[in-house]
Amino acid sequence: MRLGEARAAAAHWVAAHARPAPGYLGAYFSGSTVGRPDDAELPVSSDVDVVVVTEGAEAPAKPGKLLHRGALLEITYEPWSLLADPEAVLGAYHLAGGFRRDTVIDDPTGRLRALHTYIAPRFARRDQVRRRCLDARHRVESRLAALDPTGPYAARVLGWLFPTGVTTHLPLVAALRNPTVRLRYPAVRDVLTAYGQEALYPELLGLLGCAEVSAPLVRHHLDALTRTFDATVPVARTPFFFGSDLTERARPVAVDGSRELIDRGDHREAVFWILATFARCHTVLAVDAPALHTARLPAFREAVADLTGITRTGDLLARRDEVLRFVPRLWTVTEEILAANPEVVE
Repeated sequence: MRLGEARAAAAHWVAAHARPAPGYLGAYFSGSTVGRPDDAELPVSSDVDVVVVTEGAEAPAKPGKLLHRGALLEITYEPWSLLADPEAVLGAYHLAGGFRRDTVIDDPTGRLRALHTYIAPRFARRDQVRRRCLDARHRVESRLAALDPTGPYAARVLGWLFPTGVTTHLPLVAALRNPTVRLRYPAVRDVLTAYGQEALYPELLGLLGCAEVSAPLVRHHLDALTRTFDATVPVARTPFFFGSDLTERARPVAVDGSRELIDRGDHREAVFWILATFARCHTVLAVDAPALHTARLPAFREAVADLTGITRTGDLLARRDEVLRFVPRLWTVTEEILAANPEVVE
């Protein structure tokens, strides 16, 4: 499917399902498809991110991934309170990119276009790019500091894994690139190579523990994840914010997307999402199918041990501390990319 067709499907869904709802304020595109041309091909392992903005301080639970007119959409609801201060949005690295370009799908109040009008001319200013890099750095440091070593195993893994993965976002933000989720490692590798900083990339992989893992080993654990994923989908009942990533509709992204990475030689880059999906499955299974959680847990623990070298809580805390010690070096490289970026203006 062409991206233009997928965007048209998204616009139709917004008009049919989002706009009639009480409190609806508008909708815009977000994520990795922003800035790509309409005639670009949308891979089967990708979706189109749509943010629906609602009145008030809290948004409804997101519908998540759904198929509409042949397009896989990822629908997220966002409260206007999160976007009401344009200066705060400009400094938030995970929000500002959505308004760098005109991504608006529907804007009956005019608020979203006004936000774009404010952010677009300021987005590439050096002080604002640096501010967003600092926002990403703060996310790494604060979330690692909040890691609870007494929580459930899957929560401990996620509490280390995601902020560790945000280390990739600092160079991406400095390069004015989308801080993508699933494909963050291939994306940061491209940026580091473009700026002559490729020596940092093995260190980023090393923080995960997967710099030296082999493709057959990663494929083995993806096969184990596939079995766990397929067992989780039918029993998932409890709502989690990531619940839509654990559905049959999400399988092309959650499972097949990792297989594509391995097949093209990016097996190390697949490790992040394999472990994230594994941990999310067990978060659900622990609540909705405890016996299945227990039965499948050894495969998850084996994947973490083989792909990261972490076998116990002490290893997890040591790796957390290693990431925190690495942050100043990462910040130096981020500053160098920011200084060298020709798109950044004073």
